[in-house]
Amino acid sequence: MALDIRGKLIQVLPLQSGVSKAGNEWSKQEFVIETDEQFPKKACFILFGNKVSLLAGFKVGDQVEVSFNLESREFNGKWYTDANAWKINPVQPANEKQGSAPFADYGELPPPPMDTEYEPPTSDLPF
Repeated sequence: MALDIRGKLIQVLPLQSGVSKAGNEWSKQEFVIETDEQFPKKACFILFGNKVSLLAGFKVGDQVEVSFNLESREFNGKWYTDANAWKINPVQPANEKQGSAPFADYGELPPPPMDTEYEPPTSDLPF
């Protein structure tokens, strides 16, 4: 299940790393964003392995869009859900945008053909 959410990066938790029982090294980085809604929500996301580098270049306060998957697992009769991030993009805040809609560049349109004459449409209607 792939989902996207936008919000402000409000916290980056410390990098965690270790070695699994199988002898493989692992690392994970958690971060929290807060949505920009009437009733803001906070969500904590996890980056695993080489995805940890996705946070490089971002700082607390940046507006971001996070693509993530939700995954749940059961352990001893309880369910646990993780929001595993796999992409982070910067988002320009709405109040800093240079306009609400892109403008068409009419210089790119071809000129109208010059060899045609205008003829009003003919109609069989009596009015």
